[in-house]
Amino acid sequence: MKRGSVIGNVAKDLGVDLRTLSSRKARIDVEGTRKRYCDINMSTGDLITSERIDRENICGQKPSCLIKIDLVIENPLDLHRVSLHVQDVNDNSPKFREELIRMEIRESAEKGSRFSIDEAHDADIGQNAVQRYNLQKNDNFVLSVTSNKVELVLENKLDREKQQDIELVLTAYDGGSPQRSGTVVIHVTVLDANDNAPVFSQDLYKASLPENSPLDTVVIKVSATDADEGVNGDVTYQFDHIFAEDVNIFSIDPKNGVIKVTGEIDYEEHTSFEMRIKAKDGLGLTSYTKVIIDLTDVNDNAPVIYIKSLSASIPENVSPGTEVGIINVQDRDSDNNKQVRCFIQQSVPFKLVPSIKNYYSLVTTGQLDREVVSDYNITITATDEGSPPLSSSKSVHLSVADINDNPPVFEEQSYSAYVTENNRPGSSLCSVTARDPDWRQNGTVVYSLLPGEVNGAQVSSYLSVNGDTGVIHAVRSFDYEQWRSFKVQVMARDNGSPPLSSNVSVSVFISDVNDNSPQILYPTPEGNSFMTELVPKAAHGGSLVSKVIAVDADSGQNAWLSYHIVKSTDPGLFTIGLHSGEIRTQRDISESDSMKQNLIVAVKDNGQPSLSATCSMHLLISDNLAEVPELKDISYDDKNSKLTWYLIIALVCVSTFFLTFIIIILGVRFCRRRKPRMLFDGAVAIPSAYLPPNYADVDGTGTLRSTYNYDAYLTTGSRTSDFKFVSSYNDNTLPADQTLRKSPSDFADPFEDTLDPLEMCGVSGLDNYWILDDRSLIRFWSMMGGKGSPELRRIFCFASFIVLLRLAHGDLSYSIPEEMKRGSVIGNVAKDLGVDLRTLSSRKARIDVEGTRKRYCDINMSTGDLITSERIDRENICGKKPSCALKLKLVLENPLELHRLSLLVQDVNDNSPKFREELIPMEIRESAEKNSRFSIDAAHDADIAQNAVQRYDLQKNDYFIISVDNKRVELVLQNKLDREKEGELNLVLTAYDGGSPQRSGTVVIHVTVLDANDNAPVFSQDLYKASLPENSPLDTVVIKVSATDADEGVNGDVTYQFDHIFTEDMMVFSIDPKSGEIKVSDVLDFEEISSYEMSIKAKDGLGLTSYAKVIIEVTDVNDNAPVIDLKSLSASIPENVSPGTEVGIINVQDRDSDNNKQVRCFIQQSVPFKLVPSIENYYSLVTTGQLDREVVSDYNITITATDEGSPPLSSSKSVHLSVADINDNPPVFEEQSYSAYVTENNKPGSSLCSVTARDPDWRQNGTVVYSLLPGEVNGAQVSSYLSVNGDTGVIHAVRSFDYEQWRSFKVQVMARDNGSPPLSSNVSVSVFISDVNDNSPQILYPTPEGNSFMTELVPKAAHGGSLVSKVIAVDADSGQNAWLSYHIVKSTDPGLFTIGLHSGEIRTQRDISESDSMKQNLIVAVKDNGQPSLSATCSMHLLISDNLAEVPELKDISYDDKNSKLTWYLIIALVCVSTFFLTFIIIILGVRFCRRRKPRMLFDGAVAIPSAYLPPNYADVDGTGTLRSTYNYDAYLTTGSRTSDFKFVSSYNDNTLPADQTLRKSPSDFADPFDDLDSAVEGSRRNPAQARGDHAERTLVRPELNSNQGPYEAVALTNMPPQYVLAYPAQ
Repeated sequence: MKRGSVIGNVAKDLGVDLRTLSSRKARIDVEGTRKRYCDINMSTGDLITSERIDRENICGQKPSCLIKIDLVIENPLDLHRVSLHVQDVNDNSPKFREELIRMEIRESAEKGSRFSIDEAHDADIGQNAVQRYNLQKNDNFVLSVTSNKVELVLENKLDREKQQDIELVLTAYDGGSPQRSGTVVIHVTVLDANDNAPVFSQDLYKASLPENSPLDTVVIKVSATDADEGVNGDVTYQFDHIFAEDVNIFSIDPKNGVIKVTGEIDYEEHTSFEMRIKAKDGLGLTSYTKVIIDLTDVNDNAPVIYIKSLSASIPENVSPGTEVGIINVQDRDSDNNKQVRCFIQQSVPFKLVPSIKNYYSLVTTGQLDREVVSDYNITITATDEGSPPLSSSKSVHLSVADINDNPPVFEEQSYSAYVTENNRPGSSLCSVTARDPDWRQNGTVVYSLLPGEVNGAQVSSYLSVNGDTGVIHAVRSFDYEQWRSFKVQVMARDNGSPPLSSNVSVSVFISDVNDNSPQILYPTPEGNSFMTELVPKAAHGGSLVSKVIAVDADSGQNAWLSYHIVKSTDPGLFTIGLHSGEIRTQRDISESDSMKQNLIVAVKDNGQPSLSATCSMHLLISDNLAEVPELKDISYDDKNSKLTWYLIIALVCVSTFFLTFIIIILGVRFCRRRKPRMLFDGAVAIPSAYLPPNYADVDGTGTLRSTYNYDAYLTTGSRTSDFKFVSSYNDNTLPADQTLRKSPSDFADPFEDTLDPLEMCGVSGLDNYWILDDRSLIRFWSMMGGKGSPELRRIFCFASFIVLLRLAHGDLSYSIPEEMKRGSVIGNVAKDLGVDLRTLSSRKARIDVEGTRKRYCDINMSTGDLITSERIDRENICGKKPSCALKLKLVLENPLELHRLSLLVQDVNDNSPKFREELIPMEIRESAEKNSRFSIDAAHDADIAQNAVQRYDLQKNDYFIISVDNKRVELVLQNKLDREKEGELNLVLTAYDGGSPQRSGTVVIHVTVLDANDNAPVFSQDLYKASLPENSPLDTVVIKVSATDADEGVNGDVTYQFDHIFTEDMMVFSIDPKSGEIKVSDVLDFEEISSYEMSIKAKDGLGLTSYAKVIIEVTDVNDNAPVIDLKSLSASIPENVSPGTEVGIINVQDRDSDNNKQVRCFIQQSVPFKLVPSIENYYSLVTTGQLDREVVSDYNITITATDEGSPPLSSSKSVHLSVADINDNPPVFEEQSYSAYVTENNKPGSSLCSVTARDPDWRQNGTVVYSLLPGEVNGAQVSSYLSVNGDTGVIHAVRSFDYEQWRSFKVQVMARDNGSPPLSSNVSVSVFISDVNDNSPQILYPTPEGNSFMTELVPKAAHGGSLVSKVIAVDADSGQNAWLSYHIVKSTDPGLFTIGLHSGEIRTQRDISESDSMKQNLIVAVKDNGQPSLSATCSMHLLISDNLAEVPELKDISYDDKNSKLTWYLIIALVCVSTFFLTFIIIILGVRFCRRRKPRMLFDGAVAIPSAYLPPNYADVDGTGTLRSTYNYDAYLTTGSRTSDFKFVSSYNDNTLPADQTLRKSPSDFADPFDDLDSAVEGSRRNPAQARGDHAERTLVRPELNSNQGPYEAVALTNMPPQYVLAYPAQ
């Protein structure tokens, strides 16, 4: 069928949707490399032919021809078997094996004789095969066809004289339609009697050809003619006298005498061939001629490199120019093909220096360094001068021996060790490691401490180091308070000679433990004053009363101090700041409070376990010292005080009722709503924010790794107060680790090869060294620089030639007989060459030969004798050459010398004459004429000249004599033969040589007398059968066929050959023509052919034949491993594919049969893939788990298939799968939170810190862009404070910061990738503003604007050390900038009073005397501890008196009008409040009755505005300066808190993934932040205590809304502290 012909529609026949053929990758699949004869038309579904289908080529002679193919459809995998039955058509004609059949029939053949003819062959089968034969009509022959046997039958006798040649046409016909036929011409030659031997045209033939001539090259043609007719004149040619190896090199065509090349011709083995050719006619008459073939050389041998001497190990400190090896290069070619150049192409510190002839010295060219290169693999290349040139290479391995030239090198430049104080002696601190690249003991490192002192003591009293491991141990216990760190030096020394060493610095850092209790600086525990602090009676709740100052000698969190009131006179009156130590009032001071208040304060640190200290604080509630009972002696009218008291009570009641009414009104409004609403109307819920934990490092101590978040409760006057630290959120804070990675240094080879070989005078292989005498080398041509005139150049060349001739000075020649015993002395080369016998061994004297030739001689080092080391056989070495010489080389090193030795081997008579065969069979017809000559193979003697064959002698007999003419030996028939009288004759022929003693050799000539040929051979069986396994070894005997012939002699000599057999079968089997054994001659493959059928022909000497059939069955063995074929494979797999997804289709085939064909297929690796068996030998490669490109981006899967044979065979195939990326990983910040530190008053635009996020996704999915999340800081947008670089993550300050305005704030930075959809994550960045000393101290008491004529009253009886008064001052700065010191600058009596440096307490230095002035004035200066220091001053007026009545100015005092003015103010305030209250009620009632279409709070809107997120504030600890950490606060603020620090709770960045939950993101649950606000207000009416508790966790409205979104009214909650307020929009 033509290509593209439609066979059928598989889509229709199989019911497959035509539209899915392409998408499902429908295709025709075949096994292995077989042709795919069919294909599918995807558009029509037709099965069409894609190759020519030839039934005869596919199935041969099989009666049924079937092609099996597979139709494969994927997704899902379907396999359909398609069978194509190929029908035979008559497309082949019958063919005879030969176009011309030659037959030779004696004219004496009898009538009825049968002559077999090879039958015709037709490749078709059945009716289309050969059916009949037809022979052209003639006078002599008819055709007989029986059982496929075709014979010519002699019908009439032949007459050669009438017709010498007969041509018959035989035609074979098949039975096809149309009928086809084939013809053959049968040429019958009528033979006559044989009476003439062949005669050659020349007695000697000569030819020449190049070596390596291709096979079948015609060398020469010999020609001989025979005067006889027919078989008697049919001349055949064959070799006669030729060596066995020459038989495989040449062949002669027995018919035409053409001599061709059949083997490899090698000029280096033989330069010429001499052979004898025999021409033989049909009945055995022969003649001889000689052929001489001369070979010419071609460049077919690459140079061969021999390592004659090589240093095993080279010290790395050898000097350049040192000889490390001797190289010899040989080329077996001749003339120019033998000239060789040798060089090193690599850049190595070695070069080749030409020496004597083909010898080279391998020398160093530079310094060696074992640590850089310890071994050299040098490739030496040799190239000849042939055309084309040939080259070869040899690798030489050189090892560099080590010397101690490298000191140990530490892995790090310095080391740090951390140890906790009070450690145990002997504990391990750290380890140091040093590497030494030297070898063995030169690289063994020992560690030790260098002597030195630490704090005045030897280093060894602190530390020790393990000399082998480098582990450093503590010798003693350390105290952090005594010293915090010290540094030592560690030395690393190797064990080389001399030893080398290096040092490294090790810093030891001691960390703190809590072993010191807090120390209270103020108040001093030993104070003995009768009062300490003065508290005004009008002090409101939250007023600062005093401050406890304490320090702790420990560091870090061990020094974090907390303050607690352990005992007090009135527990509910005073409170103390947990971390500030500030003592404040909890409520307003009332008249019922005791004037004297005593507090016991405990100060605790944060260590484990905690340590504490206590102190007493004495407080006096009074506005003036005059109110002290001991000093109060002034009368006062109670009437005015009672009126004032009543007015105050009335004002408080009205205000309270007013506020309560407003709260009730607002509560009713919220309760009446069906749906709770926020600040604005809208449909969008405001989600609560997620606040990631803050992270902060510790500054100086190195002992703290943690962060803390706090809720803080602040009043409007809390600007100078420290916060209350409540709770910590740092649950999952990860400390930062630092890893030091050090990569090894890269070394470079400082040396380069500077080899510059000299080429001059056309002589290759010579460098700039020339030999001028036996042992001296000078540089001559190098000094000339390779330059000079042509005349000078020619002179130099001639001188060089003369010098080179001297290289062979002293060449020796010895003559020896062959077959000398081993160890025989040939001569003394040391004496003959004048070489010192004592230097033979040291100069490595040796006999050198080329290539793999035998070294027949050796040197006795002790005597200098040249002795035989191998058997010397002249015939084996030189053959028939008249002269035999062995050429050897004597090589001496240091310096290199080469001497040539020639051994002339003389022949001895050690070989007897030998005939080619022990028995010479001869067949002579009894009709042979008298004086007929029959040639005999001459005897051969390996010796030469007189020792060769000289004469022959034939045993006496009745029929033959011997004739020898020019080495031609012939039997001459003297008397006629008679076969009936004597059928066989045995003649003994003897050959003699001319040696002494004489040797001889004999041969038996067996003469068989032949009779007439009248019987054809007969086989023992018509059909032979045999069975053998495939892959049987060559020459395995399969079967033996046997046929017998009743004739005698040549007529009965049966030979066997294949008749009807395919050409490929003829290569597989061979048949022995004599014995009939059929043997294996090629590989048997069951998978290719399972049986063979052949016809065997048996033929006698004169051409009569018979036939038999042989059938050979081949059995299968397991010799084919399974073949894995990848039918389909996904190029790239998305990493989000579900388990069980099919990614490839595998097909496994095994060409064996039965169990050998059963295959198991599996994957041995641990990969998320598996093979799922599908249809027959198909497997689906499917996923078994989730893929993650960020974990594994590529898979190299090895699929293994194993069959069930014995032994089993297996094969593997690697499959590469790539995982495609999807955007499934958000950026992840390197830290959970970042901290930035900036000094106040910074410059705008300065860089604060940088954030870094990594995204493991690929390309744009992993590209990270940074941005600030919108938010507010202190009412302003984040962008007005900070900016971030979107590419680098560097954060810059947009403005200058003020520590007193705010100490810290927090922002959110978002990292977003460029994937689709993009993913992001946030990180919290805390900005901490550090303080500078820019605020002067502020004196609280005494007030500078006081106008009293006296301030303090000092009793006259006051003793020295008595407390008189106290100066109270504060500083808006923090830390040490707020540490205050008090000094008296000026006083009335400098020796009378003193002031506490840190407490400000004014005390008497001595007892009061009568002489002291009553009025004492003091000027006190208060300084802070900043750099530079700032100060403030105040005046203190003291009155020394026991009673105010003693003061002259007070004796005539009258009642002042101030009390009446106070009463008047109170009346006005009461009227105003009442009027405003009534007005407010009227407005509320009016608004209530007004109807609105839509209830509104502040204004209408459909979108809920989310509250902003501002980072938590940062505050330093109080004045001790010992704590560095960060805190977050929740602040409850009033409407006047615009200048206070506070934290907004809710955030609108709800879709940002927190840093510690990057891989697990779930939707947030949002709640209305104002739902609980309504219930809190309502609960305040039901249960004030409960309302106060509910609001402990609430954040109120931002005060900034006052200016932007309308006025607010503040209403105090019932039974709550006055600083807690709710803000509502004014109606």
